[in-house]
Amino acid sequence: MKNIIIVVFIAVSFFAFSQNRNNKETSDLYKNYREDQFYISVTYNLLNEKPNAVSQNGFSTGFHFGFIRDMPVNKERTVAFGIGLGLSANSYNQNIAITKADEQILFNVIDESEINVSKNKFTTYLLEIPFEFRFRKSSPTTYSFLRVYPGFKLGYLFYNSTKLKSDQDNVKLSNIDTFNRLQYGLTLSAGYGTWNIHAYYGLNPIFEDSAKLDGNVLNMSSFKIGLIFYIL
Repeated sequence: MKNIIIVVFIAVSFFAFSQNRNNKETSDLYKNYREDQFYISVTYNLLNEKPNAVSQNGFSTGFHFGFIRDMPVNKERTVAFGIGLGLSANSYNQNIAITKADEQILFNVIDESEINVSKNKFTTYLLEIPFEFRFRKSSPTTYSFLRVYPGFKLGYLFYNSTKLKSDQDNVKLSNIDTFNRLQYGLTLSAGYGTWNIHAYYGLNPIFEDSAKLDGNVLNMSSFKIGLIFYIL
């Protein structure tokens, strides 16, 4: 009987130790759990506030990638702030001829009845800082979960280019001063698992006030919508 009691005591002690160890490991796992992520996004780029004579043509694309640091704010770690650093390349196909004459940048709507245009676009390259307020149903062991990430993105334009190719002329410009160096807007990423919709709504114009079309300031801003992939 004595031997049986000793065996039972040892078994219970071992089970209790295992449970405490598992609980501690689980607690530590949750304590250190964060959704630090690399992201890759592909978007379709649209122009808001276009003048009546301006239209887009072709497929205007955006490619975005970077890293976001996750900072949970609740015990379950399902609510967090995110801040990151990334790069973004955006093209806009449209019918505005951007040319240079006498050291001035000129903006004119292309008359397609007189000019045969094969390519006309401007491209922006930005260093971006995304901020996100993150709501999710996740855990340290769950890799597919529902997420809703509203946020704000601040971008610094470090390079730009324009390209106009027609049957009359080929014009290429780069790093012209009429682009706004600082660009910012609201963002929203939402989805489940791998597939997430991403949208960006620009709050300031792409061009500075010196960019004028028919005497009016060109106040076009950017709206981007597409997919974003988060990689752990």
